[in-house]
Amino acid sequence: MGYKAGEYDVIVIGAGHAGCESALAAARMGCNTLLLTINLDMVAFMPCNPSIGGPAKGHVVREIDALGGEMGRNIDRTYIQMRMLNTGKGPAVHALRAQADKFLYQHTMKETIEKTPNMSLRQGMVEDLIVEDGVCKGVVTKTGAEYYGKAVVVTTGTYLRGKVIMGELMYESGPNNQQPSVKLSESLRKLGFELVRFKTGTPPRVHKDSIDFDKTVIQPGDEDPKFFSFETKSDDREQIPCWLTYTSEDTHEIISSNLHRAPMFSGAIEGTGPRYCPSIEDKIVRFADKPKHQIFLEPEGRNTAEYYVQGLSTSMPEDVQLSILRSIPGLEKVEMMRTGYAIEYDAVVPTQLKPSLETKLVDGLFTAGQINGTSGYEEAAGQGIMAGINAARKVQGKEPVVLDRSEGYIGVLIDDLVTKGTSEPYRLLTSRAEYRLLLRHDNADLRLTPIGHEIGLISDERYQNFLAKKSLVEQEIDRLSHTKARPDAEVQAILAEADSVVLTNAFDLLTLLRRPELQYSHIERMSPSPFELTDEMKEQVEIQIKYAGYIEKQLIQVERLRKMEKKKIPDDIVYDQVHGIATEARQKLTKIRPISIGQASRISGVSPADISILLVYLEHYNRVVAARG
Repeated sequence: MGYKAGEYDVIVIGAGHAGCESALAAARMGCNTLLLTINLDMVAFMPCNPSIGGPAKGHVVREIDALGGEMGRNIDRTYIQMRMLNTGKGPAVHALRAQADKFLYQHTMKETIEKTPNMSLRQGMVEDLIVEDGVCKGVVTKTGAEYYGKAVVVTTGTYLRGKVIMGELMYESGPNNQQPSVKLSESLRKLGFELVRFKTGTPPRVHKDSIDFDKTVIQPGDEDPKFFSFETKSDDREQIPCWLTYTSEDTHEIISSNLHRAPMFSGAIEGTGPRYCPSIEDKIVRFADKPKHQIFLEPEGRNTAEYYVQGLSTSMPEDVQLSILRSIPGLEKVEMMRTGYAIEYDAVVPTQLKPSLETKLVDGLFTAGQINGTSGYEEAAGQGIMAGINAARKVQGKEPVVLDRSEGYIGVLIDDLVTKGTSEPYRLLTSRAEYRLLLRHDNADLRLTPIGHEIGLISDERYQNFLAKKSLVEQEIDRLSHTKARPDAEVQAILAEADSVVLTNAFDLLTLLRRPELQYSHIERMSPSPFELTDEMKEQVEIQIKYAGYIEKQLIQVERLRKMEKKKIPDDIVYDQVHGIATEARQKLTKIRPISIGQASRISGVSPADISILLVYLEHYNRVVAARG
């Protein structure tokens, strides 16, 4: 028999990266929040790679921080290496990546949650949802505890009917030998949700003292590290390097001769795996022409000997894994501490969600993270903060916050999921964004901090600091446009040093800075700024000036998109009554039920001709409604 255990505004199921952001957002917005997890020792656990960030993913972490989330602050407190990637390319693809002390990351996030007002953290396995008349009213745990809430967010990651697979060995399990969640999966099915089976994997971990680092190439952190949170100040902590090695001919031979024992190829795995993070056996088969693949050896923390073997994700049998490891230069005598494995799990088909991440089927029920078919901690956390914000706003009787594709990678991620769905674990890539030049790592605060402040996640003090920074950048750009560089000896020497054409007459500094070979540091020597500008502000000045033309073009495209997004589609449209649209378009529109013409236009199978017919129909529909009303 169950018993009533408590009442809350928002209940979050699961305390992984999505659940932590969801619960913190709701609590910080003033909602009495309950965060339930199967195991309190696994809060914010990193079951796979001990790192945060990278291309597109790093952008998401900056966006979470700009909105007032926690992931950026937490990794800044607990990193052991920080590195900016793609610095040889344009600013749109610069990407920060941090190596985490995975144990410290967990403990620091748990401590933050425990100290947050309006927050209750409890251990308990949720097995059922309390749904009455299509509205989610609460949850029931394995012990029979009934918790009632006005909104529920499900962030169960890879735990739903989790199954670990390692060669011929298979057993029910969550990641890292945790208990799986079986009955909640059944509960969702009974409510009418369509679930799919996905797969992800992890590589073996090895002992540091058994690695011959002389045969590998050092990968140090940046000497002057940048940070994920806009609030983090510089520090001088010692960074720990990663190490690069490669697979060998022997590695490929061992894998090829044991493919009959690989669950991926024997039919033992039914779930679909991630295309952009394949297992080593999948790489060997798919890229048979490649003689070697990169392998990174990554420390899991300051106080552990465990190293993560990045690039060697596998579900091969344990004995084969050890042979593979010992065929790699530097790992000839390596000791394996943990075996790699594949894990299958249930995920919700994400086209069953509104852009707010509330389910269409059950009112007040939200889902976020890997349950929505994504891969990666960052994608999970990005969904988590939005689900938490929108659960809180639902409780508060306010409209949901939906980021569009021009506002953030989080907007791209969620729109892709709810509009197009995904047939495999979805990974965010910079190429998925149409407006990459607007969605840069450096300007996440300019894009999203006003939203974070408006919804109550950014403090007044932080917002004032943000406004001051924005103002100084604008003032400096204005100053450069009105300040002339004259062709004197000092200016000509600076230009010659930068291999730039010398001046024949006076030029404004803004025009000079547009020269590809010149940087703000050159301009600063010609005419020091009267403003106290940080390195971050100087970077912002340079990017805004150098890329002004491209940015302007993208803003024009965004304005066109906004007009499409403003054309809302009423909930009660019956697409069978829209004559002239293709059968596939009618079926997709009926299933996904887009909220705007913009979203409808992005659905696979809906053509521009279908959109034109739908626009004509909507004009007629709105006239009829207006005449009635």
